[in-house]
Amino acid sequence: MSATADFERTDQDGGTLRFTGNLSLSRIGDLPERLGKLDGPVRMVDLSGIERIDTVGAWIVHRFAATHDAAVEGLNDNDQHLMDQVIRSDQPVDMRPGHVGAVTRLVGEVGTAAVTAGRTMLGLLGFLGATALAFLATMRHPGRFRFNAVVQQFEVVGVSALGIIGLMSFLIGVVIAQQGAVQLRQFGAEVFTINLVGRLTLREMGVLMTAIMVAGRSGSAFAAQIGTMKLTEEIDAMRTIGVSPMEALVVPRTLAAIILMPLLGFYASMIALIGGGLLVWITIGVPPVTYIQRIREVVPITDLYVGLIKAPVFGAIIAIAGCFQGLLVEADAEQVGLRTTAAVVQAIFLVIVLDAFFAVFFTWLGWN
Repeated sequence: MSATADFERTDQDGGTLRFTGNLSLSRIGDLPERLGKLDGPVRMVDLSGIERIDTVGAWIVHRFAATHDAAVEGLNDNDQHLMDQVIRSDQPVDMRPGHVGAVTRLVGEVGTAAVTAGRTMLGLLGFLGATALAFLATMRHPGRFRFNAVVQQFEVVGVSALGIIGLMSFLIGVVIAQQGAVQLRQFGAEVFTINLVGRLTLREMGVLMTAIMVAGRSGSAFAAQIGTMKLTEEIDAMRTIGVSPMEALVVPRTLAAIILMPLLGFYASMIALIGGGLLVWITIGVPPVTYIQRIREVVPITDLYVGLIKAPVFGAIIAIAGCFQGLLVEADAEQVGLRTTAAVVQAIFLVIVLDAFFAVFFTWLGWN
């Protein structure tokens, strides 16, 4: 049976306390009381003669050494690790966080947001490259192309969205015409409301609002679907049986968005023109035939080209952002909601940024 914990003090090195025996809970006995009654200085605690030490023994030794400002020596690697853990746990802990100034907190939050945005953009660029490689792999091996999956996404992205996009576009056309007529009436130029509706709808609002609507509907759906598959380990199962998630999940959704966005953008622009024409007919008295003729005269064909060129780029960005955020889901179901929200915000932000770049680019080309 192991010996009871004990110690002896010598005057060596300004006062040395040598422990012996078993410094564990079952064999400590009255050691704490005897240490409390010890007289004389102690500069070193020697533990080379002990048989064993546990957390309780390490705590007693540490508290004694801290009280007498003594060094602890003689432990092997494992016991020294235990002592280090005990010392680390004896640090003061703030029950409440320290006060942080408003400026410091603001700068910290801005810095954290900037770092997060940078990492997200790098990840999105990497995912864009992976998507391009998946498209190339599908082109090299046409047998792996999932036609049925693409057709199903046509219905999700396009057919199911026709009603809400049509209603939204019609109301946008009405609003543009109404606000334009009110402002231009001050200058006696109400007839130019047709110019405003035609150019703004075909060049910007039709495609842009369609992209925002698709981001809210389809981009969020992509993130939620793929995120749920990630949680249920369906994506891991696909990799196990040799199916590429990029080719099976990302490529069909991205391709469907790229193909359908120009069609949806053109459809939205036409519905918006109808809404604007109806209001112009009611408020200004311009009949539909004259309205259509005026649209043909004042709206250059380049405005239609601008909208149709931007649309597939917007569709690709929306699909890639949704799939990217969906594949980042992990840990729990809460992540699905967070990543879905992030997908919509990220897609809308990138669409607006790209729209600004397109505006500058087409102006530089002279398409204005």
